[in-house]
Amino acid sequence: MKHILFVCTGNTCRSPMAEALARARLASRDDLDVEVSSAGTSTIDGLPASRGAQEVARRHGLDLSGHRSRLLSPAVLRRADLVVAMSDAHRDTIGVIDPQAPAWTRLLSDFAEACDGDVADPVGGGAEAYERAWAMIETCVDAMIEALPTFDGWRVRTGG
Repeated sequence: MKHILFVCTGNTCRSPMAEALARARLASRDDLDVEVSSAGTSTIDGLPASRGAQEVARRHGLDLSGHRSRLLSPAVLRRADLVVAMSDAHRDTIGVIDPQAPAWTRLLSDFAEACDGDVADPVGGGAEAYERAWAMIETCVDAMIEALPTFDGWRVRTGG
């Protein structure tokens, strides 16, 4: 089984939305043996998803009420076969945490031609900002899942 790790800053908005959406989409894909999780580059363990993220997810049929934040660490990165960052800054931080991890790290927007650059942080931006973030995450996650059957950017594991 492959493991995809979504990464944002606080692990309370963007990466939990991406994780929940990918989990829901993957549930109907018998051809893919993939699990998903998320973490934040600057958070503490155990925070719930933000109210805005919970509300936008609920409007789109998903439940984030059980989500709890997790701090990104070398051990978390080593469990992943693909790390999907929400921004260039996250990708840079991932490389500081584990200098080898950029080899299996991509920006979420890399998967969809319709998306360009960072997924903007919706914190403090109101419902419209969360909807914009959701729309970009949905477009990119859907494109990522369609690309997975032939994706060649997985982490190459060596040894026993």
